[in-house]
This record gives sequence, C-alpha cells and structure tokens, in this order.
Amino acid sequence: MICDTCAYNEYDDEDEEYYCSVNMDEDEMARFVQSSYKNCPFYKSGDEYKVVRHQM
Repeated sequence: MICDTCAYNEYDDEDEEYYCSVNMDEDEMARFVQSSYKNCPFYKSGDEYKVVRHQM
C-alpha cells in the first residue's frame, strides 16, 4: 500500500497503530473521503534520499 512509504504515515504509541497526519480542513476531508482517488493527493515520499539517488 502506498501509505506504508508516505512521510505522513505516523505511528501512535497509545493506539498502537498508524494514522495519516495530513492536516486537512473539513472541506478537504469531505472531498478526500467522498472521491475515489487512484493515488493519494497528499502523498509525500518518506524516502529522504530519493532525490540524491536520482541525481547520481
């Protein structure tokens, strides 16, 4: 799943599970839940070295 590599995928020690930490307002959340995205519009690679490897 694409969420596994997302920088916004954070672990919550209390709940012992991962959650999306994107800060969305009410309208953004409604659009996100109601639409069927093929790819998450908020995805951000958690791989800090991706750009560096690309440049090599």
